[in-house]
Amino acid sequence: MSAIRHSAPRREHRRRLRPLYLLALACLVPVVTSYLVYYLFPPSGRTNYGVLIDPQRATPLLALRGLDGAAFDLRALQGRWVMLSVDHAQCLDRCRSKLWNMRQVRTATGKERDRIERVLLIVDDAPTTTLMLREFEGTHFLRASAVELAPFLTLAPPEGGAALEDCIWLIDPLGHLMLRWPVAADPSRMKKDIDRLLRASRIG
Repeated sequence: MSAIRHSAPRREHRRRLRPLYLLALACLVPVVTSYLVYYLFPPSGRTNYGVLIDPQRATPLLALRGLDGAAFDLRALQGRWVMLSVDHAQCLDRCRSKLWNMRQVRTATGKERDRIERVLLIVDDAPTTTLMLREFEGTHFLRASAVELAPFLTLAPPEGGAALEDCIWLIDPLGHLMLRWPVAADPSRMKKDIDRLLRASRIG
């Protein structure tokens, strides 16, 4: 009798959670399906400009802080596509080129631009310039540790000798690192990758 009394609440608990399980499944299936179609069954002649991260990596809890010192969890941006770059606060030509590319690609997506976030992870404690912050307004400028980032953003051979600063990375709406572009990327070709992903994804 005791076993029966204990099993009844468990069945009721599972019954109550069933709608949540179905909702989670409904959210995941379109994403997984779109990725399978996009990557495993591409139209003839189509190639990706960016390099796919294989296997994809979930965004870890990183010790990030805004320029005001407030803690920031990169996972708070889940639900949107995130273009991410790593560089130094001085932000010389290479850094500014990446920020410019990210801004242009996002702007060029038109009405879809609100589905995209931009992040610069700054790996030193030097001050940033007000001019840069104004020029690239809307970018999340966050301080990070290069040592902590390395396991997350590790480059596979033959790019293994490259620096973290040499890429623009893309995180999907589920928080997975999935794509990277070279530092001197062609924004028009970046946009084509983004456009395909936005069309294929029903979330983010």
